[in-house]
Amino acid sequence: MSSPVKPPGSDHPITIVPTRGRVMVKRGGIVIAESTRALTLTEASYPPVQYIPRADARLDLMTSSAHRTHCPYKGDAAYYNLDDGNPGNGENAVWTYEQPFPAVAAIAGHLAFYPNKVDSIEIAP
Repeated sequence: MSSPVKPPGSDHPITIVPTRGRVMVKRGGIVIAESTRALTLTEASYPPVQYIPRADARLDLMTSSAHRTHCPYKGDAAYYNLDDGNPGNGENAVWTYEQPFPAVAAIAGHLAFYPNKVDSIEIAP
């Protein structure tokens, strides 16, 4: 899936900062992930994304998917399905960059969730 690495720059800025407060991801009344160690990744004009450490997520509710994508700025993404027993489409709801490019190395070991595949992604003080 590889293509040349594109470093973030003024034409495509990427910032990663610690999230202030507690991030909680819920689906069907179940807390899928909860962390005070999340990172907020802001990329170009896209909405900010919360990256939560794997250790703070319910990995027992996720199964690896065959789906893969490539971002020239971040690297190859692997996906997980949510198998939490809740109705709705949990397919490829979670993604991770297991070996992100150096410019975004901080997100290694973290998971992100599609907002339209979970009930909520809350940030509380």
